[in-house]
Amino acid sequence: MVKRNISPLLRMRTVFISDIHLGFKGCSADQLLDFLHHVEMDTLFLVGDIIDVWSMKKSMYWPQSHNNVLRTILGKAKRGTKVIFVPGNHDEVFRDFDGAVFGNLEIHRECMHQGAGGRRMLVLHGDEFDSVVKCSPWLAKFGSSLYDFLLALNPYINWFRRRLHLPHWSLSAYLKNKAKKAVQYIGSFEEAVAQAARKRGVDTVVCGHIHRAEIRDIQGVLYCNDGDWVESCSSLVEDMNGKLSLINWPELRAQMQLPSAPQNITVGQLA
Repeated sequence: MVKRNISPLLRMRTVFISDIHLGFKGCSADQLLDFLHHVEMDTLFLVGDIIDVWSMKKSMYWPQSHNNVLRTILGKAKRGTKVIFVPGNHDEVFRDFDGAVFGNLEIHRECMHQGAGGRRMLVLHGDEFDSVVKCSPWLAKFGSSLYDFLLALNPYINWFRRRLHLPHWSLSAYLKNKAKKAVQYIGSFEEAVAQAARKRGVDTVVCGHIHRAEIRDIQGVLYCNDGDWVESCSSLVEDMNGKLSLINWPELRAQMQLPSAPQNITVGQLA
């Protein structure tokens, strides 16, 4: 394969990504690699479920593209980007290393981030506010298996859609948005996270976990969910002036009229 030296097109103060699910067949690793090669940032937050330990316990899956994601992130850390890893429920084994610092890589159970305009932002994965995960772990894992099946269909659906020159689309996200109970659950989750942030005296909270990118005000608290890299391929970003916004990478690269995202990107220039 030919190594690609891709010039960064985006310059951000902070980038928040979560729910990559490396080690799971539905992970959009090539999309994430493409995004990481086009963006520079001072700080990169990995907001949980970066490595899907749950999935890997059931069946080992680790292609080169997943390895390249980790190498790219570590390459950015080596070149000066501060990387903060906030483990989620699928990679909760790393929570035992809370407070560990490895050069520019830090691991924290949760973290407080100071925005450019003085905004105090609570950063956590969010699974502690999921009543199913909190009250019934076995039910959560059963639901995860069913959800994983739907997610695993996404690459095949989008392979076919690419042949028809159609944009990226997620079956699982579509069904989740259509299901009344799922919509009610998402609303309850978002309100619980916002309430916790309010109790801690912060006006902004950043999380992941439910694979639904969102920025909205909830009774005076700015709730931000950075989405995922299985369904939406999205990220929350803070620009140099402190403004927060969501990036849907397939949509943005189409708007920028970039060439089609290369598959199986090899590791060339990483930062």
